[in-house]
Formats: sequence, C-alpha cells, structure tokens
Amino acid sequence: MSDTENTNEETSGHCSTPDSDGEVATEIAVIAPEHADDTADNIQTTLASAYDRIDLIEYHTDAFADHWGVYDCFIGVLPSDTVTQQTAPLLDDKWDDPAVVVIDSNLTWAIPITGGHHGANQVADDLTALGAVPAMTTASEAAGKQGVETRAKALNSHVINGKSTVATNLAVLDETLDPVSRIDDPTAVIADQSVTVLNRNGNDGIVLGTGSVSGADTSQFLTAWERALSTVECTWDDVDFIATGTRKETEPGLLAAANDVNVGVISFCKETLFEFEGPTPSRSKELIGWPGIAEASAIAGGRNHELLVEKLKYDEAVTVAVGQ
Repeated sequence: MSDTENTNEETSGHCSTPDSDGEVATEIAVIAPEHADDTADNIQTTLASAYDRIDLIEYHTDAFADHWGVYDCFIGVLPSDTVTQQTAPLLDDKWDDPAVVVIDSNLTWAIPITGGHHGANQVADDLTALGAVPAMTTASEAAGKQGVETRAKALNSHVINGKSTVATNLAVLDETLDPVSRIDDPTAVIADQSVTVLNRNGNDGIVLGTGSVSGADTSQFLTAWERALSTVECTWDDVDFIATGTRKETEPGLLAAANDVNVGVISFCKETLFEFEGPTPSRSKELIGWPGIAEASAIAGGRNHELLVEKLKYDEAVTVAVGQ
C-alpha cells in the first residue's frame, strides 16, 4: 500500500453535504500497518460511494502528524492506545480538529475517539456495513437519544453555531429540548448561546406530510411513503424530513419507520396547520377540530409552502402528501 493511494473522486452520499458543525466532511484517511492492508482496502471499497475521497496511508510514527489538517476524518486500523498517543498532542480545538475513528484489523469494533458529533460517529456507523459494532461514547448516543447534530443530519440540515450544542444536547439528555422549530426567511432573530441554529442543505428537497390512524404500524408508514415517492419520481435522498401534527408526533409506528429510513420528523401545532390548510376536505376538522394533517404539514414544512401531491391514503391507515 503506497502512501496516500487515492480513491474515489465522485461526490455522493450523506457526506457530500455540510457536516453538522457547518463544515464539509468528505475526505478520509485510512491509516494502517502493512499487515492490515486487506482491511484498509476493504474499508476503502465499502465507503467509496459515500465520501469524496478516501486515501490509504501506510502507518508510521508520524503518519497522523504528517497529514493532520488535510483530512476531515482519520480511520486508524490500529490499537486505540497507539492512535490516542499519536493524535493527542495534535488536538487543538474540538470544533476544528478532524474526527478520529479506531477499528481493529478484524473489523470487530469501530470506536470514535475524537469528533464524535463532527463525523466520527457517522463514519463508525458506516463501518457497520463491514460487520463492525460502533462504540458510541458521546453522551446523547450512549443514552440512546438523538443529539442535535444527529437530528440535523436526519433533517437534511447542518448546525451553524456548533458551540451551542453543549447546552442543547444537555437538554436532549434531560428530555427538555422542545421540537425543532421552523422560521421562514427573511427575518431577524435574537437568540442566546444555548439556541442551536440549523440551516437546510441544498435548495430543492421535498417533505412528506403524514397523518395516520392511531396504532398504524411501521410497514404501513413505509409503504405509504414509498408510494408517495414513486408518484413524484423521487428517492429518500430527495426527502428533507417527515412532517406531521403534534397530536401524532409520538406515534410509535411513524417514529420507527422514520428511524428505519434515517429521516427526521418535524411536528407542527394545530394553529400552524390551519394556516397552511390543504385543499382536500378532511373529516378530522369536523370531528376533532384539526385540519387534514398530511396536506397541511406538507405545505407548512415545504421550503416554498407548495403542495406537489395531494394526500394519498394507504390501507385506510396512513395518509401522505408531498410538499416542497
């Protein structure tokens, strides 16, 4: 394996968009000793379609130091103590330092060492494709909760003010963080340092507005969403998030389905949904005083507040509309 043996020049996958701290995490260095060449090659081949560049670098004492600042993330196919000793003197600021992941040559464990919320957790999760178990130690993930950086990725957005996530992730742990709010531009907002600001990636994503009967199961949501996507000839890569009403935001089947496709969920209150009420009559307005959730949430969540597809009903259980 030669030093900086290059790879893949295409831009695709989740890492071609801004990372959660506002930076672009697209370039990875896999540092491995000669005896782990096969493992390094396997990592490069498996992750090639998700990152712009993956270089293989043969390990030597100064391998990390020689390439520090060149890559967004390092994967060390090395013992964790070796990687720690080699990278610790190079660390300066958690918001600027590259992410570092350790994986053993048998592809058993993928351990984020630094930059968990800035690329390392995502890379470790990607390595599950090789059978590795990601060992997440960031507080929110260790507690089985979705930190704000993870939420940002699921909502096809990125964090603008990274230092605010210290406070908001503590609120995640305490279960006191409110749902993500939407503010349309142009506007001016005054916020303190504990408010995390997310900017959407790209300019043309769609939103799947979703309503359901109570108890609709995961497969019903997934099938309904897939049918809606086929109607507009889109894929999950085109979806910004799932939108619904606050009365449905804890629906287990909806949350499980969204988790299966790694897409975030945003919920809107009744007043907001009335503001963006869709054209299709809904009995829920007469029966419970709510507008039709699918169309209204699709319009409310869409970048342009436009309804691309009126509500579609699946299995008398789930309704879906497409907004943009």
